Amino acid sequence: MITAPVPWSLAWREDGELATQDRFDLLQSLVACESAEVQSTLIAAVERLSIADLTSLSVGGVTSLCA
Repeated sequence: MITAPVPWSLAWREDGELATQDRFDLLQSLVACESAEVQSTLIAAVERLSIADLTSLSVGGVTSLCA
């Protein structure tokens, strides 16, 4: 069973955006449970994460919600 991040435990950046790891985790959990029509939009959102954001996500830091 996939569990989404708990809203009150999310981290926020100084600019008000969701922290990279939490954004990735949230998108990953949503992709896994949404319909095929919605999944393509969510996958596009993951693809829009910047290279700097993606390189900050180390393999050890990913929560493996889909594992």
